This record gives sequence, structure tokens and C-alpha cells, in this order.
Amino acid sequence: MHTLRNYSMILMTILLVSVLAACGGAQTASQSGSASTTPANSNEAATSTEAQPATIKYTAANGEVEVPNHPKRIVVLADSYYGYFVALGLKPIATVDHVFSSSMLKDTTESVTNLGETPKVEEVLALNPDLIVVWDGDANLANYEKVAPTVAIKYGQYNYKEQLQEFGKMTGTEDKAKELAAAWESKIAQAKPKVQAAVGDKTISIIQPYAKGVYIMGDSYGRGGEIIYQELGLKGTPTTQKEAIDHGPGYVDISLENVPDFAGDYIFTAPWGGDSDKSGLALYNSSLWKNLPAVKAGHVFNIDPIAYYFNDPISMDAQLAFIVKSLTGAAS
Repeated sequence: MHTLRNYSMILMTILLVSVLAACGGAQTASQSGSASTTPANSNEAATSTEAQPATIKYTAANGEVEVPNHPKRIVVLADSYYGYFVALGLKPIATVDHVFSSSMLKDTTESVTNLGETPKVEEVLALNPDLIVVWDGDANLANYEKVAPTVAIKYGQYNYKEQLQEFGKMTGTEDKAKELAAAWESKIAQAKPKVQAAVGDKTISIIQPYAKGVYIMGDSYGRGGEIIYQELGLKGTPTTQKEAIDHGPGYVDISLENVPDFAGDYIFTAPWGGDSDKSGLALYNSSLWKNLPAVKAGHVFNIDPIAYYFNDPISMDAQLAFIVKSLTGAAS
């Protein structure tokens, strides 16, 4: 009996040691696994932090500005650029009145503060912005700079494609900017052959009458010019090409009697001041206008004078759709 009891104790001891050894091995293995994954996760976090700095140094018209990466409270006082930020996923918290008048941007302005036509400095500062976008030469630039990073932009320094990429670099949204550019190029690639086949060698004009004369728009001043002449590769009349495209700021100012020299086979038009402005009536009611070949043929397309002022990605998407539909439909 004594021998059997001793033998049983020995067996129990061996079993206990085996269990403890197994538990110790499992714990060691678990600790070993943590040691291999935790540093990796830490490295990934460190890499992510390094890849996303808190601020980005951007060289603007007013010098080097330290802009928050992915700013959250953007105030856009340079109205042309509001739609760029929306397209990049950075919806401004406030902008000026002109934006709210655009039929192509109105769906994006919900909850956006309207600062009116001439913003008051104290109203802008009260919004606690983390980025303010103004025109180069803004009289209140110094006041804005004291409160928030302020980027001044010189109109025409970059074309619309370059400007999109600049905003991407400025705000840490470069990937989104490239994505938008690729989507745009795809749309143009689909539309261009159809439009060129429909229009052929016929010419296009963009005409905007105002109180004291008429503007003929070129290929770099909005109003659909970038789309018509640059992207779709359509032609203006020889005088339009010479005066409004090859020279000047992107448009030419002419007198009413010179309109026939610039009027193409197809005309896109709107009065300069908007629908409420009667300045276009002098041209539209004239016999000179009514006798233009494009008018007689019904090849005149009325554009929204406010919406076509903008050349941001959102506005240009809508403009492209209208231009393609107008030209392919008229030629069919």
C-alpha cells in the first residue's frame, strides 16, 4: 500500500509539472506574438503620422503660408475657387454671395454661410476659420493673416487644371485632385469625338453683351471657353482666335457693330450682368443680331451668366453636359 501511494504521488507530480509547463509555453508563445505585432503596429502608426503632417507649407501670391492639412473651417472669399474645395471634399463653411447665385453650385451651399457681396472682416473672423482664401490684392489681407492662415491667389496664374492640383497640394488632398483630373479626362475623351463629328469645321463664339459694348470670350476666362476651345478642340472665327485667344487676358472688348466679325456658326451667349441686367437688349434686339447666320439657323444657345462665370470641377461638369448636348443636338 505504501509503495502504491508513493507511485501515485509520483504520477500526480509528473502530471502537474506537465500542465504547468504547457501553460508556461502558451504564455510564452502569447508574449512572443505580442512582441512581434506591437512594434509593427507602432511603426505603422508612426509612418502614418509622418505621412500626414499637421500643416503644409504652401507658396501663395502672398508668400509662404502654413496651411492645416485637410483644413476643416475654410472661408472662400475668392469666389471662383469655392467649387474646387467642394470637389476635393473640403466644403467651405462660408463664401460670398456670387456662389449662391450659381445654378450649378446651389446644391452644395446648404449650411454654408453667405457673407454677402462685400464681406465684413469681423464677420469672417467670427467664424473662427482655419483657412481663408482671398484674391491677391485683397484690401483686408493683413487683417485676415493675423487670425488664420490666409492664401492669396492671383487669377490666371494657373489654368483650371493646374489650379486643382495646386489646391490638392495645399490641403493634403493630392490623391483626390488626381482622381478628379482623371475622371475629367475620361469625360472629355468620350465627348470630344462626338462633338467634333457633329460640328466639323464650323466655328463657335461666346458672346456677352454689356452696357457699353460686347465681350467676346476666349479659351481661358470661364464662360465655357476652356471646354469649347481647349478641351473639345473647336475653332473660333479667325478674329476670335487672333483677338480673344492668341492675345489679351482671355477676352476682347468690341463695339456692337463689330459683332459679325466675331460671330461663329454656333453662338453661346448671355448678358454680362445676369438675367436681371437689360444691357444685352441693345444687341439682342438689333437687326444686326437677328441677321447673323447662327441666329437665323437657330444655332444660338443661352447660358447662365452666373454659373458660366465659374470654372471649377463641379461647374465645368455641368457646363460640359450642356455644351455637348447643344452642339450634337443642333447638328443632328
